[in-house]
Amino acid sequence: MNDPLLTRWRVEHGDCRDLLRALPDQSIDSIVTDPPYELGFMGKAWDSTGIAYQVDVWRECLRVLKHGGYLLAFGGSRTYHRLACAIEDAGFEIRDQIMWVYGSGFPKSLDVSKAIDKQAGAEPVLVSETPQRVGFDPAAQGGGGFQRGTIQVTVPATDAAKEWQGWGTALKPAHEPIVLARKPLDGTVAQNVIWYGTGALNIDGCRVGTEKVVTRGGRSVPITGDQREGAALGMYGTHDPLNTEHQGRFPANLIHDGSDEVLELFPDSKSQKSLRGDEQGGLYRGGWSGNTVRGHDDSGSAARFFYCAKASKTDRNEGLDDFAPKRDADRVRDDGVGGANPRNRTNTAKVNHHPTVKPTMLMRYLVRLVTRPDGVVLDPFCGSGSTGKAAIYEHLRFIGFEQSADYVAIAQARINYAEQHREG
Repeated sequence: MNDPLLTRWRVEHGDCRDLLRALPDQSIDSIVTDPPYELGFMGKAWDSTGIAYQVDVWRECLRVLKHGGYLLAFGGSRTYHRLACAIEDAGFEIRDQIMWVYGSGFPKSLDVSKAIDKQAGAEPVLVSETPQRVGFDPAAQGGGGFQRGTIQVTVPATDAAKEWQGWGTALKPAHEPIVLARKPLDGTVAQNVIWYGTGALNIDGCRVGTEKVVTRGGRSVPITGDQREGAALGMYGTHDPLNTEHQGRFPANLIHDGSDEVLELFPDSKSQKSLRGDEQGGLYRGGWSGNTVRGHDDSGSAARFFYCAKASKTDRNEGLDDFAPKRDADRVRDDGVGGANPRNRTNTAKVNHHPTVKPTMLMRYLVRLVTRPDGVVLDPFCGSGSTGKAAIYEHLRFIGFEQSADYVAIAQARINYAEQHREG
């Protein structure tokens, strides 16, 4: 079979609709990508083209995937349905939806009372004004520092505005859905896995937590050299054909970031220990039942049942020491290009100025879930290279497509950093 990667990884500059056509049929093991959410985010032109809804794009992705290959695609909570429909219409089977829950979202809600005052030509009444640091800017104060601004407390000026005080137009964003889709199998799952190395999820490689879970009647799966890093982190269990001891719970379709705000959403849960069906480990209907004996011996927040992908503060800028801080040049506001308003936190100068960088630990978990050892991961919307960085850390191969030359350079530097610093 043609190998699309003669090197460990590459990031190509161009439109993915053109670059996908150059890939051979069934040459990719998995696709993990963060396409535009089509929201016009931060005034970005690339986030309002409709490309994520184009069936032809996902049909090309289907063509290059091996039979049974998985696709993971992030979507926005408002537009996910159109993304999922386009993927399904292209020929994929929608297998599930993974929910990534985080606490860092910033509400973008219109204050209705202020809008009413503005429409009436009235200024809200200033009650107090407090100096405050409002965002770190590497270009501020001669080489890096916090920008200074003020926090103003106002009350409505008009009677109509007073009536609608406290009303807004949007909720705080706290989750992003991820499409989990699969290319149709060739034959049975067992046949497809043997023939193509695709069609299954890496359950043991993505188990959650460190508590002991014993499964009766499990299949023996050896720990390979490519999995040694995961084994060292407790991601893989020890295996015996009749009595398998795993480390960690079965992975769920919910992932969280471990922030205090998210942890508070989960109730406390007591320790559980359950024996089901074959409690004595006996035979069931002529064979081992496969029921699970769980010895958790823990208690605390129910958040421990789900994978936690905490992002490093330095994650987005690793490998970019030679890059100068930059603002988003194509964002135009009333305060000018570059965001002179110190409260505009999202447009301060950054080394990695891509606005939607995903945590590497999150992406490592996702590529590990859907890709066999040494498999090829494709990201047709590469951005600043988070998927590629994750793939290299997981000892996988990677192809990325990106239409912005600036982001291509950032992605290549970040992935090269991973290549130089991965273990093994």
